[in-house]
Amino acid sequence: MAAAAAEAAAGGGPGSQPAAQRRLRILSGHLRGSPASRAPEAERLLSPSQCRAGGAAERPVASTIPKKRQEILKWNGWGYNDSKFIFNKKGQAEFTGKRYRLSGMVLPVLKEWMEKSLGASLEHKITSRAFLNTSEVPPSIVNEEFLQDLRATKISYSQEAEDRVFRAHGHCLHEIFVLREGMFKRIPDIVVWPGCHDDVVKIVELACKHNLCIIPFGGGTSVSSALECPADERRTIVSLDTSQMNRILWIDEKNLTAHIEAGIIGQDLERQLGESGYCTGHEPDSMEFSSLGGWVATRASGMKKNIYGNIEDLVVHIKMVTPRGVIEKSCQVPRMSTGPDIHHFIMGSEGTLGVVTEVTIKIRPIPEYQKYGSVVFPNFDRGVACLREIAKQRCAPASIRLVDNAQFQFGHALKPQVASIFTSFLDGLKKFYITKFKGFDPNELCVATLLFEGDREKVLQHEKQVYDIAAKFGGLAAGEDNGQRGYMLTFVIAYLRDLGLDYYVIGESFETSVPWDRVIDLCRNVKERIVRECKEKGVQFAPFSTCRVTQTYDAGACVYFYFAFNYRGISDPIHVYEQIETAAREEILANGGSLSHHHGVGKLRKQWMKESISDVGLGMLKSVKEYVDPNNIFGNRNLL
Repeated sequence: MAAAAAEAAAGGGPGSQPAAQRRLRILSGHLRGSPASRAPEAERLLSPSQCRAGGAAERPVASTIPKKRQEILKWNGWGYNDSKFIFNKKGQAEFTGKRYRLSGMVLPVLKEWMEKSLGASLEHKITSRAFLNTSEVPPSIVNEEFLQDLRATKISYSQEAEDRVFRAHGHCLHEIFVLREGMFKRIPDIVVWPGCHDDVVKIVELACKHNLCIIPFGGGTSVSSALECPADERRTIVSLDTSQMNRILWIDEKNLTAHIEAGIIGQDLERQLGESGYCTGHEPDSMEFSSLGGWVATRASGMKKNIYGNIEDLVVHIKMVTPRGVIEKSCQVPRMSTGPDIHHFIMGSEGTLGVVTEVTIKIRPIPEYQKYGSVVFPNFDRGVACLREIAKQRCAPASIRLVDNAQFQFGHALKPQVASIFTSFLDGLKKFYITKFKGFDPNELCVATLLFEGDREKVLQHEKQVYDIAAKFGGLAAGEDNGQRGYMLTFVIAYLRDLGLDYYVIGESFETSVPWDRVIDLCRNVKERIVRECKEKGVQFAPFSTCRVTQTYDAGACVYFYFAFNYRGISDPIHVYEQIETAAREEILANGGSLSHHHGVGKLRKQWMKESISDVGLGMLKSVKEYVDPNNIFGNRNLL
């Protein structure tokens, strides 16, 4: 295995380097023959990128998230240390910090909503541990010979407790609950920070030599238990943190592609591309913290996929280091007919086969015009029918998301305090018009939020087309502000779980994809199943069970569920929660839904893999694993 990894450093296997050099010489000769191509830039673009090399063809990125994540991120909750929901001395909810549009604002309705919908009370508060007690952290057990070899590579590493704990988990409910109440039984023994592809090759080679377990770490936003260390893993566990591999290596303006190191996080990628006038358009809800490599490894989807596509539509080329060597295609072309696409073995592999190190991805010029919108429908059925028709006519805006009534009420609870009497009057007028004049039932209506992007004239035409379709299903235009606020809440809503945990409320989200003819039934049956299971499991308060349609396709849609309940009086709330979530997942599958649309499988959902892809399909995946990684170096035990 060590020899195989060493081969990878030389170019991916026997004979590959001479072939690559031959192609390079031929192409260089063509370029030298063209006077327009004798510039130094041509030579640089033809040269293999060197580890930590400089040069104008590379754009080093100063990451928003530091190497020591604990400097700005919570150790036992979501997001930035300075951003959180709290109840102030007046008992009013507010969102702290200065990073978001909601920051510093008072939310006068949230307290009442929590009391009414979840039975929460400010009198029943839990105080989680303020600091990580390093004495509770399992000791680091690392082979000294491996450490000597690692030091010789000059690759940065750490055995400090905080660094290891930060990379021992994602953001599943049970993971955060454990951090608030105790500690994991098993965490990484050492964290390594490769600076480039070649560093990863060296680390994998050493892991093969010393028989270690590697768990790749990108942005840490997993909600599938993918980052949890197997409790019975006796080998040294290495957390391979890709965050220092965060450069845009080149931008090709003719082909509209960019070659990027896989550790870059979404917000840094979009900001850096934006400086050159480009974007990827890939915006998952976690884009502040999730990484390009993580998107590839989980087959991610973004809120604007209607224009830009999902990650599988955006990827042109992938380079991945495995114990057998480096996997990559020989050219960077839009499509190939060379047997099964090896990219589809890599995308969705969830760290079980190797480490994605570099990705070539499609880019687009930043759209000149962007416009938000919203439509209110009499009920959820009408809203779904409208989205179906928009998908049928293939005229969906960049993003269109439909929330049910419960989620609409929830969104209203997050509305900031109105600054003026006039604004309050206008809000009241809109509500009167919709509920009294148009006859919409406040307990039935639902709302779709819209985002249009592109050329201004085309956006306005597109907007009219969508609103005309909506009108046929009883939809009323509800304004730009509501649409924009809906998308703004996307990035702060994850912070609410930490507030809930302070008041005996646990919550989680999960998603699926489903054919159009099953959307309504699936949504209704899953929400009813959650309510029924809560009652049977002894939950004393009515649960919050809601959904939204977040992405649309020709043949179906992605449905996203939120679920929470007050666990006062329950001795083992996480066990009860897991039983209810399992029942909800069974209901999804029974109603024709998928195991996951974009969150992935991890260890959380792998019990249903055989049912989802068939016994033979699972055997195919196992065969790939056994060939690429026969000694289970990438031993996170996801998927299989």
